[in-house]
Amino acid sequence: MFERLGRFVVHNPWKVILGWIVAAAAIVVFAPTLSDVTTGDQANFLPNSYESVKAQELAEERFAQSNDSTATVVVRRTDGQPLSDADQAKVGELAQAVQSAGFEKVTGVATGPQALSPNKQVQLISIGLQGMADDQKVLDSVQHIRDTVKPMVAGGPLALAVTGDVAMQLDNQDAFENALTIVSVATVLLIIVLLLVIYRSPIAALLPIVTVSIVSAISPGLIALVAKATDLQVDQSLQIILTIVLFGVGTDYILFLLFRYRERLRAGDDRKEALVKAVARVGEVIASAAAAIIIAFMALLLAVFGAFTSLGPGLSIAVAVMAVAAVTLVPAVVSLIGPVVFWPSKSWQRTPKGAMFQRAGQFVGRRPAVVAAASGLLMVGLALGSLGMATDYDQTAQLPDDTESSQGFRDLQAGFPAGALNPTTVYVRADNGQALDPAALEQYANRLKEVPGVGGIMPAPGGAQAAVSQDGSAAQINLLLAESPYSNEALDLAGGELREVAHAETPSGTTALVGGASSIFADIRDANDRDLRVIFPVAGLLIAIILALLLRAVVAPIYLMIAVVLGFFSTLGATVLVFQGIGDRPGLSFMLPTILYLFVVAIGTDYNILMIARLREEARLGNDPRKAADLAVEHGGPSVGAAGLILAGTFASMLLAGIAFLSEMGFAVSIGIAISAFVMSMFLVPSVTALLGHAAWWPGHGDAPGGGKRKEAEREPVAAATH
Repeated sequence: MFERLGRFVVHNPWKVILGWIVAAAAIVVFAPTLSDVTTGDQANFLPNSYESVKAQELAEERFAQSNDSTATVVVRRTDGQPLSDADQAKVGELAQAVQSAGFEKVTGVATGPQALSPNKQVQLISIGLQGMADDQKVLDSVQHIRDTVKPMVAGGPLALAVTGDVAMQLDNQDAFENALTIVSVATVLLIIVLLLVIYRSPIAALLPIVTVSIVSAISPGLIALVAKATDLQVDQSLQIILTIVLFGVGTDYILFLLFRYRERLRAGDDRKEALVKAVARVGEVIASAAAAIIIAFMALLLAVFGAFTSLGPGLSIAVAVMAVAAVTLVPAVVSLIGPVVFWPSKSWQRTPKGAMFQRAGQFVGRRPAVVAAASGLLMVGLALGSLGMATDYDQTAQLPDDTESSQGFRDLQAGFPAGALNPTTVYVRADNGQALDPAALEQYANRLKEVPGVGGIMPAPGGAQAAVSQDGSAAQINLLLAESPYSNEALDLAGGELREVAHAETPSGTTALVGGASSIFADIRDANDRDLRVIFPVAGLLIAIILALLLRAVVAPIYLMIAVVLGFFSTLGATVLVFQGIGDRPGLSFMLPTILYLFVVAIGTDYNILMIARLREEARLGNDPRKAADLAVEHGGPSVGAAGLILAGTFASMLLAGIAFLSEMGFAVSIGIAISAFVMSMFLVPSVTALLGHAAWWPGHGDAPGGGKRKEAEREPVAAATH
């Protein structure tokens, strides 16, 4: 199949290129943009069965304003002294300026003595906003507020910062946009430099950039179309992850093709025939590798947390498009320019000695037990670090420290409980629709206030502890937790003891629901834990089935998947050691283990496919297991190493993003790919295969001599894997 495809593409390059250009133009013009289906509000990703979502629905039904957002202006003195009467009067002027400005979406502004902290260190201005935190008009209003109040305190004794859910969303949006720019530029530069070193050709270095740029123009539109059709909300991190995936995976696939093309030219093939054979051999590998990644990503559809559910199809679409481009668009371009793709280097005309990989292969072949023990112990040692992993849901900590919302949150804590940033709201609803008893509500509020970890109650207008709905059948009590509303302690409280007390102590004939940010993230944590238990084994099983079908064996897929899972835990352990041990992070971002598992498992499987296929080929040529391992590392090592280096480098560029989650992800995935390429695939898998010998291919006979017999010049390294 791939030979026929390669022949069509190579002999009809202009038709193929024109088809891609037309497709890209049509998608760009007619398809929706990714931003149309993107959200940064994690609450949007929870199913309706969770308590925090039910609480939000009750708030929308009985307290219309609860569906709206807020912004908080935190005012303090620059010298750290208590706010004077004059300072408090100035805060009142700031509030009046915002109120009178007539900004769209601003529904009310409030401050006064009740907004002054007990120690007089800070005073708050609470601003009501009509709409959700991810509404662009609401975000624009917060920016207008910032532009209005900041000049009013410039040069004076006061300083202020606008924080709250909308301000955090605004800063988050800006941070991700800046991160996307930085990561994109760094990724492109890194790929160009690495490919220049590998090929010593500017054309070969620029080919992935051009190809991925075309795929990058098509994929987001296709993802948006699917998201619109299926009503999916896409997490805002997808755009950055998409950029890295396309450049990393795309460069790998193109690298495999060019390695194979160069090999066939060195063997004396005509330039057209060399390219046809390259597509024929590499096409199967790219299809298998892409299938492993797509299946791993699609396993996310089993998640109940919507951010993962939408991430899977989005990345799967991008990888599929990139795989098709690698076997159609890239060979079409190379068909037009031929060996000029390697210009001005002449190295493609001669076969290098490959001394480094030759020595590595000889060592693996001579001492497979030593190599297996050393590489296995290294991965196990790193994996032990994963035992100390803690999970972090703190959204404020994800932002760079210099963002205004982060500064405002730090200022707020100087005078109020940390939970004042985003109160935890307990909603009480009468089961029979009758009016609630105010005295019983006050008694209930006092009981909630006694729960350890609750720092206080935000009074309702009029001074009561509970705000009652217009029909009197529902009430809300805003609790201020002592810890940050996004901390693990707050999540433990909102999802644990507070809910227990809230449910057990409700007035007779009523039902209580705990809502707010802490409750939402407590439910997200539960959903995330459930998803990890489901997605991990399902993705692993599906990839193992792909390996079994590809290799027609049972034993090899088993130890290949054990190696990949060990690679995941060693990667996670290394990340824990760096960020929680050497660094000062309280834990790793809650989304990291799932994303890390999918990337490391899928991409690690890619490299294993490349190496195990080469091992099988060398065995088919009549080599004994140890000699087969020797030759597999010698011939397959260069492409696995180059691909691993480039892909690890592209993910490492995320360390420049300035966002905690992206920095963690960049380090984790890059170190995971390095472990997969340079420890697992290069040493562990060949050495174990050498030790098992023929048993590795049970119950089939994939290593039987004769299946791969051909002249040395006709060797078919399944991974485009020679020098």
